Amino acid sequence: MKPQHKPRVPLFSSGPCAKRPGWGPAVLADAALGRSHRSKIGKARLADAIERSRAILGIPADYRVGIVPASDTGAVEMALWSMLGARGVDMLAWESFGAGWVTDVTKQLKLQDVRVLEAEYGRIVDLASVDFARDVVFTWNGTTSGVRVPNGDWIPADRQGLAICDATSAAFAMELPWDKLDVVTWSWQKVLGGEAAHGMLVLSPRAVERLESYTPPWPLPKLFRMTSKGKLNEGIFKGETINTPSMLCVEDILDALGWAERIGGLPGLIGRCRANLAAIEKWVAASSWAGFLAEDEAIRSPTSICLSFVDPAFRASSPAVQAAIAKKLAALVEAEGAGYDIAGYRDAPPGLRIWGGATVETSDIEALLPWLDWAWDEVKSELAAAA
Repeated sequence: MKPQHKPRVPLFSSGPCAKRPGWGPAVLADAALGRSHRSKIGKARLADAIERSRAILGIPADYRVGIVPASDTGAVEMALWSMLGARGVDMLAWESFGAGWVTDVTKQLKLQDVRVLEAEYGRIVDLASVDFARDVVFTWNGTTSGVRVPNGDWIPADRQGLAICDATSAAFAMELPWDKLDVVTWSWQKVLGGEAAHGMLVLSPRAVERLESYTPPWPLPKLFRMTSKGKLNEGIFKGETINTPSMLCVEDILDALGWAERIGGLPGLIGRCRANLAAIEKWVAASSWAGFLAEDEAIRSPTSICLSFVDPAFRASSPAVQAAIAKKLAALVEAEGAGYDIAGYRDAPPGLRIWGGATVETSDIEALLPWLDWAWDEVKSELAAAA
């Protein structure tokens, strides 16, 4: 039978993600609309977003924090195009975004000294094999695979290369060891549920030294340029953005940061993410058909929670049948208004993906899970028909 209760907020997209609890358009009433982002009020709002992010995340005072164009993608591309090529690079990939950075480095920048370390969805590479005499590019949390690195212990303090970390679905949800990271990127639209199109870029002093001592041999578009006459453009890291930001989006992220402060800062945000994962882990432990794509809980993400189908009949079916079953299950739940955007990523194995970031209430996840069981009961008869 269909469950009797639905999530109050059935929004489980992995990006853009659900707004923070209690959000409404009225929170944007003080946005500096119609004002230049270079006006006194515009720069003050941007600088406030930077410094409050720094404070919540515990970013060291000597690290630069900037707002850049084109979401997390833009922030990562700025780092890759501006810093790589000074030494060899290890590219780590265990999901689609990491694989995308591999493509950019090998096919677009066409670097010669590239070592690619890959793992299939749900797994992670042998971190002990990473060579930090080289630059290293990796995702902290695989948004499309539900896999995260367990900690920063594998990154040496005396590394010679730069540790370049795409942390878009990890920032504000997990502890990041800033002393082990040289470049960190994220977007507003993930854990804080902000609006899209703006990225955040953090640089360690070592990353700044690279920018000021190395000039890549390829031309850099204006949007990627972080130096002028061999010196860092400090304005970028004080709110003087390279291109025009949306002041409406800036106001929205300021509201989200204020909410984060009210619930206890980073510990409060992490606690909410862990509670969401715990609710799904309890359900999976009792399920006959659902499992985690990341079977090893030490590397299991609490934000992009990816589920697989462990039912023997499902696993014995053809890839086409598996894809159809997974797609139909997600569609059934969506048609009932019980959960939106829960289908697995298109490049991942057939499954489901539930965003468990801090803006999602655990009670909504708990209300979603019976609907998954109901939808499974609706579709599993098709496995017998396909056999």
